[in-house]
Amino acid sequence: MTTGQVDATPANAAAPAPAAARRRITVRGVVQGVGFRPFVHTLATGLGLVGHVTNTGEGVVTEVEGAPEALARFGERIGREAPPLAVVEAVDGEDIAPVGDAGFHIRPSRSHGPSRTLVSPDAATCDACLAELTDPADRRYRHPFLTCTHCGPRFTIVNGVPYDRALTTMDRFPMCRRCAAEYADPADRRFHAQPIACHDCGPRLRLLLADPADRTGPQRPAEDTDPIAGTRRLLADGAIVAVKGLGGYHLVCDAAADAAVTLLRRRKARGDKPFALMARHIADIEHLVRVTAEERALLTGPQRPIVLLRRIPGPPPGSDAPVLSGAVAPGSPDLGVMLPYTPLHHLLLGLPGDPPGPRLLVMTSGNLAGEPIVTDDEEALRRLARLADAWLIHDRAIRIPCDDSVVRISDGEPLFVRRSRGHAPFPVPLPVPVRPALAAGGDLKNVLCLAEGRRAWLSAHIGDMDDFATQLAFEEAEAHLETVTGVRPQLLAADRHPGYRSGQWAQRHTAGRPLVRVQHHHAHIAAAMAEHGLDGSRPVIGVAFDGTGYGDDHAVWGGEVLLADYDGYRRFGQLAYVPLPGGDTTVRRPYRMALSHLRAAGLDWAEDLPPVAACPPEERRLLARQLERDLNCVPTSSMGRLFDAVSSLAGICHRAGYEAQAAVELEAAALTADEDDGGYPFDLRAAPPGPRGPAAADTVADPAPLLAAVVADVRAGTDPALIAARFHTAVAGLVRRCCGQARERTGLETVALTGGVFANSLLAEATAALLRRDGFTVLRHRRVPPNDGGLALGQIVVAARTTPLYGGVGLP
Repeated sequence: MTTGQVDATPANAAAPAPAAARRRITVRGVVQGVGFRPFVHTLATGLGLVGHVTNTGEGVVTEVEGAPEALARFGERIGREAPPLAVVEAVDGEDIAPVGDAGFHIRPSRSHGPSRTLVSPDAATCDACLAELTDPADRRYRHPFLTCTHCGPRFTIVNGVPYDRALTTMDRFPMCRRCAAEYADPADRRFHAQPIACHDCGPRLRLLLADPADRTGPQRPAEDTDPIAGTRRLLADGAIVAVKGLGGYHLVCDAAADAAVTLLRRRKARGDKPFALMARHIADIEHLVRVTAEERALLTGPQRPIVLLRRIPGPPPGSDAPVLSGAVAPGSPDLGVMLPYTPLHHLLLGLPGDPPGPRLLVMTSGNLAGEPIVTDDEEALRRLARLADAWLIHDRAIRIPCDDSVVRISDGEPLFVRRSRGHAPFPVPLPVPVRPALAAGGDLKNVLCLAEGRRAWLSAHIGDMDDFATQLAFEEAEAHLETVTGVRPQLLAADRHPGYRSGQWAQRHTAGRPLVRVQHHHAHIAAAMAEHGLDGSRPVIGVAFDGTGYGDDHAVWGGEVLLADYDGYRRFGQLAYVPLPGGDTTVRRPYRMALSHLRAAGLDWAEDLPPVAACPPEERRLLARQLERDLNCVPTSSMGRLFDAVSSLAGICHRAGYEAQAAVELEAAALTADEDDGGYPFDLRAAPPGPRGPAAADTVADPAPLLAAVVADVRAGTDPALIAARFHTAVAGLVRRCCGQARERTGLETVALTGGVFANSLLAEATAALLRRDGFTVLRHRRVPPNDGGLALGQIVVAARTTPLYGGVGLP
């Protein structure tokens, strides 16, 4: 204050209010389709802030204006208090000039520019919606499609981003007056819920019946006015119904009806492959399976996968617990169980007061064996005509197929067998940056992958690429994933197998882009490393056990110990080669693999051995000649084929009606063994001296002494269950010995267990326990499956290290 000035401010006057400030905040992650904008609206207005929020290709962008203290609290809470289905990856803010908004508004989405936001997976019906479904006083009572911002379809209905109703398959259903009012009300749970629906505005169900005299002819509408009630009566009467779900059609029947389950198995050409079950409550299956706390959490969570649960003896006589047909999962140690995840499922299983109906439903993919799941209504009426007696369909289109995920708990953690609905397309974080890339995966259990920066988006499960329809589904899945991720691949990756259809597709679609071929087992190991966040600066001991993988020497690999990082690998150990006579024929007939292993081990084909007796005499003579002359006998080191051989030797499984059946039944037998008094021996020896090619291993594991011991046990009348248990112990012990030798020579102490054989939880848990006891760090798959469903993730990170991150030309 200068001299002569007078301070006219009263001593007790309040300090002037701080000037309004304004911030622009961008939230990235799974923030569209999860009620994030309504949440922001409620948060901002509750703090007395003005401004607006909108969806963009980058995520959710909010501009808020008001007191600096309120802005600070808004910035703290926007990530911490996000809606249940949201996954916030980043919150970025910047100060901008105030503009003096009046109120807070949700603005229309902005779709220009590349997409970098994440689309939410589909989510199971939330408790609030379920309460409305069962409340006779609620206007959505018994509505098969009720949903809100916390649940319902997302990925399977999205045509593009930003996520708005106009870019989903709900765009054909104009909102009725009451739905529109809820959609516009910030206080309502359905405020800006894009799939909002009710009885008045749709979607709607129809029940169609097949003509018993001509199953391929036109279908007729059912006379029932209530399609749900009609479907429940059909199921109770033993019918097979094709039911349109979130990501495709299911084939559904009463799981207690032997005739219905057996008929479905025959119509679908399913062999003995287990069917999945849907139960209304966990209490309905507790007499059939063991359910741990971790498994209960999986069953009841928002993803609602099929959970593989260990079987226990059935209920005592006279129990009122639901019975289960023996044809549901013959020979399997597990039952695959899921709980209802849509309102339609809850209605099919019955609400309180409904007439009695099936309490357990078989719920299997709507397709023939080897084909992709059906999503289109007209296609369902045609392709499922010989499988279903009726169709429960609706008029909401499915944008992209999405099979049910399959998960088990192993070592107390989830282990994916199939990663699909509820998880796709949520990305896997990458430990290394990658240029925009596409990995085509493998030919079995195909899943493709798009990646850019430090994110990898895996598609839903696509299936086996033998079928032309699956190849078309692959193309559609790739195009859709590009749309929802905004990734435009500059680099392609595929398996080295020259006959893989996935690799051939990649070759045809290079369009001048580099294509990197990645060895099968290297990709498996790289996937395990990537999901555990390893940057590749130090190799791991990778144990890759599976059925088939194309080797560097053109043999069929599958029993490999590789010293690997993202840049390359060295073959440290392998299972000894034996001939694989006839390729796929031998895979389907495990007795042939047993005979090949016996011959390689110098053991006679004596008539008292189960695989010898199982092989018809004429086939046996032809097989002996084939092996003698080495005709169509590619060498294999496959651990999966050794499981087949031992399964047949023990008399457990001689013919496989589905992939890995012999191994599954061998594991089931091992679980019933009273004791395991030690494993069989492998001969672990150094490779012979001489020229060392790129495929040469340092160490070879010869199963000949193991096979001799199994033969001796068979002839001694040893219980097949004990033989199975001893074999599992032997394989776990072999891994322990190989990894111990690798550590002695290299100093490496991290082991990755990968490949489809390690979906066998008995083997995987025993192996991991032995390795941990020896001081190893053990990497097991938790984010992607150990089988070929995780292959594309490994291909991505290997290809990224093979080519420059920005620009340049990659290796052919």
